[in-house]
Amino acid sequence: MRSIRKGPEPRSLVEYRNSAHSNYDNFADKDTLRAFLLAEQGGLCCYCLSRIRHDNMKIEHWHCQSHHESEQLDYSNLLGACKGNEGRRPAEQHCDTAKGDLTLSRNPANPDHRVVDLVRFPADGRIASDDPAFDTELNEVLNLNYSRLKENRKATLDGFLRGLPKSGELQRAKLEGWLHEWNEVSHNGELRPFCQVVVHWLRKRLAGI
Repeated sequence: MRSIRKGPEPRSLVEYRNSAHSNYDNFADKDTLRAFLLAEQGGLCCYCLSRIRHDNMKIEHWHCQSHHESEQLDYSNLLGACKGNEGRRPAEQHCDTAKGDLTLSRNPANPDHRVVDLVRFPADGRIASDDPAFDTELNEVLNLNYSRLKENRKATLDGFLRGLPKSGELQRAKLEGWLHEWNEVSHNGELRPFCQVVVHWLRKRLAGI
């Protein structure tokens, strides 16, 4: 999970929201909405940071529609999520598919929630938080420590570490360059899957210099 900077919302969503009797189910331009969410998230799931595409993603309501009907067309409440093993047994589901109508205390698209400061990525591939309530949500609401996700995060970090110089001290300028590469979208507007694992490692190294 990483912080998401929300951009301008689609004009079609604004116009529909301001019309009479508007609701999410009858909003016809979900294709444009998906495109906007993909762009501002760099093509990554809002929770697990796996790659999502227009044809294999879900439009996630951070506050679920059933309990927060007034927010169903609120752009700040809308995120792009992976399908999270939809259709598999509950123990294998994750992200929005596991979350369902459950509540999360932190929205990655709300800067006041400081998601990037609250999560850490140990070398074994886990995601964790020193905030006990949020740590429980990461595990029991989103199931972000599902085995495949842990393996993917560990493989991402291990692959980056294997590419580091075998000897010599890592200089600040080099670390900052890598941080920029992993923390910014590429020429095609995408972030690298599970990028925050490497970003977290680099920030820890930079803090120790």
